[in-house]
Amino acid sequence: MKKTVYITRKMPKEIYEKLAMHFDVKMWHEETIPVPREVLLKEVENVDGLYCLLTDTIDKEVFDHAPNLKVVSNLAVGYNNIDVKEATSRGVIVTNTPGVLTETTADLTFALLMATARRVIEASDFLRRGEWGAWSPMELTGQDIYGATIGIIGMGRIGEALVKRAKGFNMEVIYYNRSRKLETEKNLGIKYVDLDTLLKKSDFVCLLLPYSPEVHHLIGEEELSLMKKEAILINSARGGIVDETALYHALKNNQIWAAGLDVFEEEPVPLDHPLLTLPNVVTLPHIGSASVKTRTNMAHLVADNIINVLQGREPLSKI
Repeated sequence: MKKTVYITRKMPKEIYEKLAMHFDVKMWHEETIPVPREVLLKEVENVDGLYCLLTDTIDKEVFDHAPNLKVVSNLAVGYNNIDVKEATSRGVIVTNTPGVLTETTADLTFALLMATARRVIEASDFLRRGEWGAWSPMELTGQDIYGATIGIIGMGRIGEALVKRAKGFNMEVIYYNRSRKLETEKNLGIKYVDLDTLLKKSDFVCLLLPYSPEVHHLIGEEELSLMKKEAILINSARGGIVDETALYHALKNNQIWAAGLDVFEEEPVPLDHPLLTLPNVVTLPHIGSASVKTRTNMAHLVADNIINVLQGREPLSKI
């Protein structure tokens, strides 16, 4: 009897067919609308493999409804949407997609940094509103990037890739990580500092660490108060790492200069969110890995992990 797989979002035909070569496959029919909870709970009742996204909460209730489940394969590097402890206790393997999105996410992070520093979105809107008149020497002036100090919190694959981009702009790179990386320091010419020092010295503070309960609101009122008045906060990691209420007040009161955000604590972010009212915030809809090539590679890796596990082999990327 064929094993069964459920895909929680409409995927490209090539991904569906790749899995269908080996398994009975069912797939939610919408590309932009997450599968409703009640549908998910019904569909997992007899599945062996689950192909899911960050928008799907895979918790004890899901596992209770899926007694045959052997693998949960997540289309993301992060996996805070999955109760990994519960999965492990039931012998369910959880996989993710590290590596394939490293360079693309580093590109987006640096693009967000540049757009925020040079007020690119604000300036474009200014022009489109017909407000571009006589040249003014201080109009829409931003912050310099070349030669500035960038502080990276979280020195994993993406952090290291961001360092290489920063070096191209002759930036001084300091970093804070759960553990020091002496070889990385030597190879990339970067310096380890404690968190308070990083916040005080950096012109740009970039968050690139994975989310966990231990880092919830790591950047809050106290941490923001340590940053330079001209500093810019860039978050392309996870929304819950930043206390958004504290960030709003810091930006509103010109305590820091600006923020660039690709992620929010609640996604999609509500349109009445206070941060969306501020001109010194650049916002993106969680597109860190959103290039055609990278998203396609991620989708294939998710499928390959399911195939490997259900055919008795080790997954390519196991949490």
